[in-house]
Amino acid sequence: METPAKKIVYSGIQPSGTFTIGNYFGAMKNWVKLQEDYQSIFCVVDLHAITMPQNPADLRRRTYESMALLLALGIDPEKSILYVQSMVPEHAELTWILNCCTYMGELSRMTQFKDKAQKQGENIRVGLFDYPVLMAADILLYQTDLVPVGNDQRQHVELARDIATRFNQQYGDVFKIPEAYFGESGARIMSLQDPTKKMSKSDENLNGFISLLDDPKTIVKKFKRAITDSEMNVHHNREEKPGVSNLMEIYSCATGKSLDAIAQEFEGKGYGDFKLAVGEAVAETIIPVQTEYQRLLKEKDYLNTIMHTHAEKASMMAWKTLAKARKKVGFVTV
Repeated sequence: METPAKKIVYSGIQPSGTFTIGNYFGAMKNWVKLQEDYQSIFCVVDLHAITMPQNPADLRRRTYESMALLLALGIDPEKSILYVQSMVPEHAELTWILNCCTYMGELSRMTQFKDKAQKQGENIRVGLFDYPVLMAADILLYQTDLVPVGNDQRQHVELARDIATRFNQQYGDVFKIPEAYFGESGARIMSLQDPTKKMSKSDENLNGFISLLDDPKTIVKKFKRAITDSEMNVHHNREEKPGVSNLMEIYSCATGKSLDAIAQEFEGKGYGDFKLAVGEAVAETIIPVQTEYQRLLKEKDYLNTIMHTHAEKASMMAWKTLAKARKKVGFVTV
């Protein structure tokens, strides 16, 4: 009897800055777990990065850094495909085909486009408007079953599903209809300075986020400055105690303890003890990652090998889908 094929998981992250513990606890930690049970494909999405102005040398450097950090976090190149988006040209070609099946109204309703467009002023780039179609192409190229996302990306997965369904109805079945996958915990780590907003590496307030490359002293200092409330009572309630609840979820992600166990641990203790414990737990979690990251950055030949060999693997999978789509829309095949 044949072993059933593993379901395919696809996700990507931009090389647009240092990753935060929000990226790790909200997405990458789940990636490491998923690669044990799924055929996992992970991508450094540099095509998405250029929808915003980039310094070319910085983008190139951050691409290497992103690859090294993903490997340091536990992405296993023997179990997963880990590649750079621009090295697989099928992404760009399928995006154009899908553009011709996508409506302007659908893209204009994208929440993240509205947010990012404000930062570009009057001269908004077409790429910024169109990048959800590129994201759909990323997902659909690999006949993806599951897309690990946070709630802020749910809208993009829904668009990918709509585009795939429309294409299949118009031309015949080519694309699998993907589903969003939400992690068990930490799916939405919030800012330490404004717990109503998602933690972001682009936050102008450096105390609002914890970088995976922050040193232990900086990590503890940022947690000591985290916004809480005046009650001095550690219990979880997102609406009434957003700051404390956010810290509890971070502590849970770092230690594996339940929220109830955390509340019991700090019963009768002040926020000072609680914040210190959270900071120390997070620092302890990421110090080994930092050590491995620094080692990998020095192994540029190794990183180049991973980039090229895994881009070839990704391209082989992507071409199978693209070839079907090309034939369905009527392109000449020789």
